[in-house]
Amino acid sequence: MISENKGVMSISIFKKTSSEKNPAEKPSEIINDVNNYINVSQAQYKRRGVQAFFFILFILAPVLDIFRFDLNQTHFVLFGSAWTLGLEPFLMGQATPGHAVMNIILRGFLPLAGLLLLLGWVSWKYGRLYCGWMCPHFSVVETINNLMRRASGKLSIWDRKKLPEKRPDGRPVTPNKLYWLLVFIAVAGFSFLWAVVLLTYLLPPAEIYSNLFHAELTPNQTRFIAIGSALLTIEFMFARHLFCRFGCAVGVFQSFIWMANPKAMVVSFQRQKAYACQDCGSYKNDDNNKACDDICPMRLKPRTIKRSMFTCTQCAQCLTVCNQVQGDVNQPPVIRWQPGQDE
Repeated sequence: MISENKGVMSISIFKKTSSEKNPAEKPSEIINDVNNYINVSQAQYKRRGVQAFFFILFILAPVLDIFRFDLNQTHFVLFGSAWTLGLEPFLMGQATPGHAVMNIILRGFLPLAGLLLLLGWVSWKYGRLYCGWMCPHFSVVETINNLMRRASGKLSIWDRKKLPEKRPDGRPVTPNKLYWLLVFIAVAGFSFLWAVVLLTYLLPPAEIYSNLFHAELTPNQTRFIAIGSALLTIEFMFARHLFCRFGCAVGVFQSFIWMANPKAMVVSFQRQKAYACQDCGSYKNDDNNKACDDICPMRLKPRTIKRSMFTCTQCAQCLTVCNQVQGDVNQPPVIRWQPGQDE
């Protein structure tokens, strides 16, 4: 849970500790350092929990009639009830055009506008928070990243260099080609699952799962699942980061809103403490890459300006590893969440 206190972004899981104040530092900077330094890794456990909840919700929403579109009935289903524009009386000559327009506004325009305003407000303050904490696609991206690292030492087949075989927390990660089998199984499995779930958002889930279980899918259902699985396999294997960056309309919308707010929450690099990056764990002899760079699931460079972090998902993994590395030498992190970026 993220809150705003005295102009400083903080995380509710952080614990306050006593700290000697350096007169040269602003009180807000000291508070931010402490908040980011203490137990920031717990943010990842909370994030994983939120991701798991929304991934399960993504799968079960059509099954439980929470939300889906029924092509057979040509209307949406919302919490078990039909959600239409209410134009049937007008089409049957039982209502005036004014009533029809009012129904379109109340049942169509206002709910959509409200959803966009909510997403826009969150994006304005926190950026791509939905992507990093709730999006089921991003959960798959991170899962495949981790498996691919175990298989090849890289988070993507397009990465030029292998990552160190030691995580910032000290755990070894030795690449093993046998993990490629798990990579292929995960990619194919997630692709098939996504194709089936997406189809249940369009047709009655009971019909789809029954036909699938009894191997009685119709030709059109078979084509949808086969083509969807094939396209998703290519995307998950070769272009998952590219899709998240520029192919997802929801993500790009959030990024544009976030960029327009100079005081939005951002991962900010404290350049006056850049010297601390020289002794960054396994990266001591590498001036181009550090732990925060290599851990980023979007393959970004956190120690840069905001416009270069256009597609940051606020997943906080860079903050986590920075805290781990700097914590080993009893120093505060050099990157942190804050409203607006340091000049």
